[in-house]
Amino acid sequence: MSRLLIDQHLAQTNPFPLGMEIERAEGIYLYGPNGERYIDFVSGIGVNNLGHGHPEIVAAIHDQVDRHLHAMVYGEFVQRSQIDAAKTLTSLLPPSLDCCYFVNSGTEAIEAAMKLVKRITGRHQIVSFVGAYHGNTQGSMSVSYNEKKKGAFRPLLPEIYFIRLNHFEDLQKITSQTAGVFLETIQGDAGIRIPSAAFMQALRDRCSEVGALLVLDEIQCGMGRTGKMFAFEHYSIIPDVLVLGKALGGGMPIGCLVSSKNNIESLSHSPILGHISTFAGHPVACAAAAAALKIYRDTTIVSQVEAKGNWVEEKLKHHRLVKEIRRKGFFFAIDLESEEIVQHVVERCLSKGLITFWFLSCPWSFRIAPPLTISESELAEAVDILLWALDI
Repeated sequence: MSRLLIDQHLAQTNPFPLGMEIERAEGIYLYGPNGERYIDFVSGIGVNNLGHGHPEIVAAIHDQVDRHLHAMVYGEFVQRSQIDAAKTLTSLLPPSLDCCYFVNSGTEAIEAAMKLVKRITGRHQIVSFVGAYHGNTQGSMSVSYNEKKKGAFRPLLPEIYFIRLNHFEDLQKITSQTAGVFLETIQGDAGIRIPSAAFMQALRDRCSEVGALLVLDEIQCGMGRTGKMFAFEHYSIIPDVLVLGKALGGGMPIGCLVSSKNNIESLSHSPILGHISTFAGHPVACAAAAAALKIYRDTTIVSQVEAKGNWVEEKLKHHRLVKEIRRKGFFFAIDLESEEIVQHVVERCLSKGLITFWFLSCPWSFRIAPPLTISESELAEAVDILLWALDI
């Protein structure tokens, strides 16, 4: 395929994309047109937690495609794949999170959550966190922190306030004027920043005290990535609203807003169509999500995550270039001396067929987040390449 055609006709997000041509994918591997093999050690940035082309997900997609594609704007028709996905998802969640609103992506689910907290509380202020990344639309960018990424697009939404993770005194900034507090349960783009159990409990208590809704964003850290099906399970708290995306679809684009039936029904009246999207809950994406959820439910994949992650950490943490490792399950940030060294290591990995990546807001770290399905031998091969790449 001509790179010239790509440059001429396909939009790019940055001046220096990886530019690899991918012909097919299977398991943990991506393949180029001439048989080049790459280990996907970042799961397509948190999407392919179950690897590429899982046969049960592919079968569910084929079955739904044979039945029908888009039928009607979301919410008007009863469609089996939507019901199947919602029933399976809510069966894995606490009883108070019993209603799903499927959308097209994680950032759309954040947008819906922002509307929901305002609709329920009648308030306008939203609190987010230093280091937050919730997406790239106007609303989700407003509750994200990195000013370098959003400054060119101001003005954004007003009345957004940022507090610091694990700083208990900042919780007093959550008040009776706060509609909702938005937090990635484990912060991703900030470089895998992990809240303490005490802080999460205090945050939950403060939101309950002032009547603000606690919204946990598990678009990237959910679906088994941290060694629990949902990352909030590490903290013995329950959010008022849960936002999912990425790995939920098993490789298909989908997002989901989850809350109580009473909460989400508030978007259906006063005014009607308080939230609506033509392609939300697409039947093929929902069929893939339902299949993925059943794999998580019916296998031991998630229960093996912590042991695998710990093994990788033990292999890497004593290397002379590694300054710090932050990890929850299979969700890693590895700090090196500088952004330049990170870039060099990522490039060296790629030269040996291992895909790692960096963080937008933490450029001195690189990320690894392998498919949860990776075998011990595949993991050992990938770590050997990574150790070689660090020996510079």
